[in-house]
Amino acid sequence: MGKQNRRKRSGRRPEGGPSSSSEFWSGQQRPADAEQIANTLMAAAMESAQGASAAAERCATALAGRDPLTPQLAHGAHLAGQHIISRIFQNGWLPEDVHQAARRHLDEYAIALLTDVIATYVQPFAAASVDETWRAQLNELDAVVWWSPSAPHLGQWAAKQLLTPVEALTTVVQALALLIRLPRLELIRPLPGTAQPTPSAHHHVDEKILSRVRGLLAKAESTSFPEEAETLSAKAQELMTKYAVDRVLVDADTSVPDLPGACRIWLDTPYVDAKALLVDVVTKANRCRAIFASAWGFMTIVGDEGDLEVVELLTTSLLVQATRAMIASGNQAQRSADSRSRSYRKSFLVAYATRIGERLAAANESTIAKSIDSARLLPVLASHQVKVDEAFDSLFPEVRNRGVSIPNANGWDDGRAAADNAELGARRPLRK
Repeated sequence: MGKQNRRKRSGRRPEGGPSSSSEFWSGQQRPADAEQIANTLMAAAMESAQGASAAAERCATALAGRDPLTPQLAHGAHLAGQHIISRIFQNGWLPEDVHQAARRHLDEYAIALLTDVIATYVQPFAAASVDETWRAQLNELDAVVWWSPSAPHLGQWAAKQLLTPVEALTTVVQALALLIRLPRLELIRPLPGTAQPTPSAHHHVDEKILSRVRGLLAKAESTSFPEEAETLSAKAQELMTKYAVDRVLVDADTSVPDLPGACRIWLDTPYVDAKALLVDVVTKANRCRAIFASAWGFMTIVGDEGDLEVVELLTTSLLVQATRAMIASGNQAQRSADSRSRSYRKSFLVAYATRIGERLAAANESTIAKSIDSARLLPVLASHQVKVDEAFDSLFPEVRNRGVSIPNANGWDDGRAAADNAELGARRPLRK
């Protein structure tokens, strides 16, 4: 929402809604104490989260009016932000999760504000006590303390964003309202301050292997000959599977195996359920388990750290390929309008995912059969799967299976055909 739209919004009170935060001190002096201001902002955020769209601006106007941002107002906003973000992280959300939710529901000002709120939250913790996933996500978001400690953050942030005091406080309430709406999730990574040094580093995918895979993919994507692309991409998939199989055997001989971890993959609309099916088949092919949070559009993946990396890399590549193939199929001049319909495109993606799952399963079976130690490999893989299943069940004791409808036969047929030409390699995830 742009600044001009902020200035045009009505302050009309929603019918039947709760009393606005501005009425908390009706007939009295505005709250000057920072804790009172924080409580007022959080009360307005609660109203906004419950559907009172005018609550944010009404509260901001009542607090700031035509006056500049005072240190008390800035400190109150700081207290409110840290109180709620602390609870959100305790409820299982990670920095990237908060960013993805904000990207889907807030404007660029609120996204920037939440990034600073996250940076403030992490600042007191020693780097050694912050989990590596947290550190990687903070770096990716550029969540750093850029403002001067000599003055309150809110004033410096508002000046940087060219916002008036009312606009800045409105943004604060809107950002807090989103945080209030976020449901409790499973705690898949330790909170800052609680991460413990591990006896050995997590088994990330060897960078040399990834480099070779990316090289094969680059050649596959640049060639104009489908057969050559198929050969190159199949080689990339074989290389990844062989590496994973060899690592499983090595882990079986170590006294400190790499225990299953978890990550989240966010999916963009439209056709989120069909895209989730694609993530699921990639997950299964790489010895992991997945669960889909349809209300928010993300999947939680449980598995070994190296396998999680492969799932993210391969999923990113296949989602791009699937979308490109779907659009190209729907834009063919000789095709009817049906090929551009939502039912066709959803069916296309479901079929694409199903066929990809079949190809990945076949590639895995072939690689395992070629292993020089295949007799020992099968029980080791079974033991590995038990550990992943136990970790998954401990996080998600109650899971419901859910199917995906296929509303268009043409889309199904074309999706399977496109999947036969997909590159089964991996590349780095696309960053938004």
